Amino acid sequence: MAKSVDQNTLTAYHEAGHAVVAISVGRSVSKVSIIPKKSKLGVCKMQKGRAKATQDALEADLLILLAGMAAESRMSGVYNLQGAGQDLRDCERLAMSRAGNARQAGKLIKRALDKVQNLLSSDHHWAAVKAVAKDLLEKEEISGRAAVHHFEQAKN
Repeated sequence: MAKSVDQNTLTAYHEAGHAVVAISVGRSVSKVSIIPKKSKLGVCKMQKGRAKATQDALEADLLILLAGMAAESRMSGVYNLQGAGQDLRDCERLAMSRAGNARQAGKLIKRALDKVQNLLSSDHHWAAVKAVAKDLLEKEEISGRAAVHHFEQAKN
């Protein structure tokens, strides 16, 4: 069932989801913002390269792309397919590069979405998402270092 949550809060959770999952899979986040620009309501900007090696870079990319929609849906109760449109198009392109056909790509995306929902349902990850979102709602833009700080603090 859909809950009534304002767009700014949903955007903050969306971008926080991207940031927390990126950090958890070893990506370096440079900034997270909910300041609208062009057609985007927010952004989670990654630094080039990786903070640590990942076993499967394509899977990590899928998890990060799907994390925004998954985090937002935990707040609203529904998937915002339109709001996550670019993320989903990027997922489809990545999945097709590995799977080779639409059916297999769909299965790959479904598995990645299940995995990211499971990740975000852990107390640590969800506490980190909430802390990053709260900071975004107060400041509109935070550094990657601040996002990592929230991620580390949520472990305690």
